[in-house]
Amino acid sequence: MHLYLNYAREHWMKSGENPPVGLILCAEKGAAEAHYALDNLPNKILAAEYQMVLPDEATFARELERTRIELERRGRKT
Repeated sequence: MHLYLNYAREHWMKSGENPPVGLILCAEKGAAEAHYALDNLPNKILAAEYQMVLPDEATFARELERTRIELERRGRKT
């Protein structure tokens, strides 16, 4: 992943764009695998759980609204 992100940043990124990100989807989590796969990489690496299905429409709308309000609070444009 690190190789691909570096290549994309160097060859595909346009001026003013944010750096590319990579997603690795796993069926199960394992602290040991994550530790050895991500240790000492200079890029910021984040790990999180995900759901296999989208939430219902009302839950999704509430989360979008909550996020919009938080971003406005931080002074960002939405």
